Amino acid sequence: HLDGRFDAAVVCGYPISIFFIVVNEFCERFSYYGMRAVLVLYFKYFLRWDDDFATTIYHTFVALCYLTPILGAIVADSWLGKFKTIVYLSIVYTLGQIIMAVSAIHDITDTNKDGTPDNMTVHVALSMVGLMLIALGTGGIKPCVAAFGGDQFEDHQEKQRSTFFSIFYLSINAGSLLSTVITPILRAQECGIHTQQKCYPLAFGVPAALMVVALIVFIVGSGMYNKTAPQGNIMVKVCKCIGFAVKNRFRHRSSQYPKKEHWMDWAEDKYDKLLIAQVKMVLKVLFLYIPLPMFWALFDQQGSRWTLQATTMDGDFGVLIIQPDQMQTVNPILILILVPIVDSLIYPLISKCKLNFSPLRRMTVGMFLAAMAFVAAGLVQIQIDQTLPKFPSSTESQVKFINMVNRRLDVRAGTHQFTLEPFTANDDYLTFEQIVDLNLGSNVTYVKSLQDGSRNTMVIVQDGGRTTTFIPKPEQGANAIRFFNGFDSALNVTVGNQDYGETVPNNMSTYVDVPQGDAQFRIWNSAGQECVYSQKLGFGSSYTLIIPPTFTYDQNCSQSIRPVMNIGQNSFHMAWQIPQYFLITAGEVVFSVTGLEFSYSQAPSNMKSVLQAGWLLTVAVGNIIVLIVAEAATLSEQWAEYILFASLLVVVCFVFAFMAYFYTYIDPTKIEAEFAQKEPEEKGKRKSLEMVKKMDPVDRLDDDSSSSSSSDNEEKM
Repeated sequence: HLDGRFDAAVVCGYPISIFFIVVNEFCERFSYYGMRAVLVLYFKYFLRWDDDFATTIYHTFVALCYLTPILGAIVADSWLGKFKTIVYLSIVYTLGQIIMAVSAIHDITDTNKDGTPDNMTVHVALSMVGLMLIALGTGGIKPCVAAFGGDQFEDHQEKQRSTFFSIFYLSINAGSLLSTVITPILRAQECGIHTQQKCYPLAFGVPAALMVVALIVFIVGSGMYNKTAPQGNIMVKVCKCIGFAVKNRFRHRSSQYPKKEHWMDWAEDKYDKLLIAQVKMVLKVLFLYIPLPMFWALFDQQGSRWTLQATTMDGDFGVLIIQPDQMQTVNPILILILVPIVDSLIYPLISKCKLNFSPLRRMTVGMFLAAMAFVAAGLVQIQIDQTLPKFPSSTESQVKFINMVNRRLDVRAGTHQFTLEPFTANDDYLTFEQIVDLNLGSNVTYVKSLQDGSRNTMVIVQDGGRTTTFIPKPEQGANAIRFFNGFDSALNVTVGNQDYGETVPNNMSTYVDVPQGDAQFRIWNSAGQECVYSQKLGFGSSYTLIIPPTFTYDQNCSQSIRPVMNIGQNSFHMAWQIPQYFLITAGEVVFSVTGLEFSYSQAPSNMKSVLQAGWLLTVAVGNIIVLIVAEAATLSEQWAEYILFASLLVVVCFVFAFMAYFYTYIDPTKIEAEFAQKEPEEKGKRKSLEMVKKMDPVDRLDDDSSSSSSSDNEEKM
């Protein structure tokens, strides 16, 4: 023990230091998954990026988080040691989380106090700096924390070490599950100094606070840890061995040099045969990793495309309201359910049926299930698209007509003819070219010019028409509500803590975003008279509420107010996402768990970390694939992109199945044991080589030529 762990500090047979490590991991995973849960919505609704760019930056960030573990492992094993690496990178990580929380405060650049940041560049710059620091921190400590926990146990505590890893991974799942539930709730709150907006600072601030707690808890346990000195990173050694073999093979590419059985055998001039054999085993598994990134390309879209899909759906589950970013919790919940079912029921049942369900076949099935999940997502998207409003093309415009005259009107607008009762509107938006000829009978005709690609509301009043341009479908599940004041005096309207301001007669108010639920609108005038109008609102709807000239301030005042629906609420239920989550989670269980298990069974004992780095690299490459497709694909329909990803994974699935068919399973322990028996012979050869070096140059030249010819003969045998 390099700095004196307290050997007496043991609770129930476990070193007390591991409790600090488990709490640290829980807080860190809460911090990471909590921030990541709301990240894509922060990009879309706060930074105002479009879906494709938000998806691209999200997956770039996730890719970085899975590239930096390689750097963290090398730094920890070669220079700083695990403890210092965790502490230093946790400080970087914490700073990143704090910067992210600050970047989400709209008031810091909102000079005119209208609720919208006036200098978005500052917020984007802070966000990018924060995300880069978080990626470096979370990725850098990822390979260190679990291994550092394992270092706390003695050799005779194998059982306790195994239990620790179970508790450790339970803390990961607990942290991610809780944070994915809690941070979307915090995001949905409203906060601000001057104006109330969605509370992204709180959604990022709580994970930042948890990261501060994680760092403090880890440092507090410092005196109790067993801190092993850095002993060199096997990954560096493997890379050097491969590099030397490639370089040596290139140097001896001429036909005068004899061929070797495997290209890695060219490293024998510098490295022992055991290391070369171990590298060969690792490369054999890494070759099988080549198709795997495509699985992660689909899997990690739960936090981007699927979350954006949920924003256009109905999250009312009766007893509770689910936020779009909370749907991600279905994945960890299903993992907790499916892992024991698959391990204790599905696999034994397949085994009893005498089916050879090998690890590589399981992984192939997992990839196919993920592809089917995206087919399901595509079908859901088609249903959602049918519920969304059809906006005009760039050469057309749309109009809805509201009759504010206290009599029935026969209207002819272009080629459309219809009748409007007093204080009502036509059902659907009508499509026109640039100019509308409006005929109201009795030789009353108006000509209205419309902007291309616009959606308008035309209010017919006694002295002519009022035209207002309509906004697109409300975002974040809110409801865009406005009032038309047909009363004979100015009116004020408030809902919750939001104020519409004063609306003069025969004019339209601004839109106000009203959350889902029973909205209470307070209508009042300067004389102190008031009326309360209630309306139950879903998600994503838009209404114009008509206050007619017949409106009176009495107990039945609300009955005279007429709602006109501009856009219907999100009607396709969020529960329809559950099948796609089930399929992708089932795919994860049989792909990811089996993949790691297979990799470890086929790798030498001292090279598990190399395969772990390779596995994390496939996740990073998978996220890079998403950002390439999101930027390069010119598909106008989202469902088509889902089907494209599913098709790509099915193709990759067949490629992987073909590669797996020709794979031969090995027993690394047995191979290493064979080399261990040959080791005395290798040592004898090395001693003879050392003796040769002491001989005079002429004798050495003769010996070198004879030994090379004998080795050539051995190679040919």
